[in-house]
Formats: sequence, C-alpha cells, structure tokens
Amino acid sequence: MKILGLESSAKSASVALMEDGKLLAPSFQNTGLTHSRTLLPMAEAMLQNCELGIADVDAVAVAVGPGSFTGLRIGISAAKGLAWARELPCIGVSTLEAMAQNLAHLENTVLVCAMDARRSQVYNALFLAEGGTLQRLCPDRAVSLAAVAEDLRREHRAKIVVGDGAVLCYNALKDAGVSCALAQEALRMQDAVGVCQCAEAAAQTGLFTAAQDLQPVYLRLSQAERERLAKEQQRTSLQ
Repeated sequence: MKILGLESSAKSASVALMEDGKLLAPSFQNTGLTHSRTLLPMAEAMLQNCELGIADVDAVAVAVGPGSFTGLRIGISAAKGLAWARELPCIGVSTLEAMAQNLAHLENTVLVCAMDARRSQVYNALFLAEGGTLQRLCPDRAVSLAAVAEDLRREHRAKIVVGDGAVLCYNALKDAGVSCALAQEALRMQDAVGVCQCAEAAAQTGLFTAAQDLQPVYLRLSQAERERLAKEQQRTSLQ
C-alpha cells in the first residue's frame, strides 16, 4: 500500500511517500513560507519525481493535531482535496505520536513530545521507545510546563525531548531539576515520514476515515473563541 503523508502542524511543512514500510520519498521545508503556498506543490513535485501521480496512491495520511490552528486546517484541506476526487481512504494521525517516531529506535527511553502552545503551555504526550516500537504513556494534552516537570520528576528512565517546542520544554525541565536530553535538531521536528509510519500501523487494523470525516484535533479553543466566550460570560454576568 502506497501512503502519501502530509504534515503542516507547525512552522515546517513536509510530505512523504511510503510503501509497505519502505520510504520512497520525503520532502521537508522549514523556510517560513506559508503552508498554503508550499504543501500541495511539494506533494505534486515529489510524486512527479517518483514518476507517480495521485492515481498511484492508495491512501492519504495527515497530521490532524494538536498544532497550529491554521496549519492543521491547511493540511487537512489538502488531504481532503487529494483524496476526494479519487475516493481514497484517509488516515488522521496524532502530531505528537508522529514526531515520536523519529526516536522510536531508542531503547527504554521516555520521549517527551512538546509543541509550543503559548501561554506557558505545551501540547504534550509521553511515549516509551522500545527498540522500534512506541508505548503511549499519556494521552495528547495541553498542559503547563510545570505539570510536565512534575509528571517526569519520578521517572528514572532516560528522557529525550522532541518537537518544535523541545527547547522551551527542555529548558523548563532543566530549571525544575528534571534530568533530560534534547533531541538533535535533525530528529527534533515533526515530519511526514512519522505520519506515514503511524498511518501504516493504523491501516493494518483498518482505521481508515472518509475524506469528508477528517477533523482537526485542537485540544483547546482558539484565541478568537476564548475571547468570544469571555465576552459572552461578561455579558451574562451583567444581566
């Protein structure tokens, strides 16, 4: 099965093509250009360089969150557009689980996945890497840096921080006295290769989604939604 993976949850954008565990082609870009400008052209160029088209793809996988509200919407819209015309099945993948795939080869190591969620919070999940497999230790969550430190204070296994919020999280953990390491930069960022790896595992158990049913997983309200609710609560309190 050929799986086309898309990842646009943060500042970088990436696409990848994988077939039955073999990585056929990856493309990664971290230039600050908008995903609406780069993501689909990257996918089209990658497929063309493989002398393939979307008709040769069996499923489309995409990181559905957590992450940037705009970035997730762009990635999911791109996945829907690619899949819809050919009626291809889709697979939505956790951004945090996909980034953990970068270091799944480690032994008995806790992977601290972190994305900057602002307001002194991170989108976080913890995984135990066991020589190529991942064991999830907690659900995806939006949580304070202090709470992550408290969770890890009693964890005596080696710990490595990964993700676009890794430096922020690493510094907070070190300040809190939690021993950990920072993943090297080449393995730190989430990318579409991890999306494909997660999607292959999901495909083996039949966890497909119709294109129209793909939905982002935000974990918390957007700034605009928080402001709207605050205004509504203020109006209610004045009545």
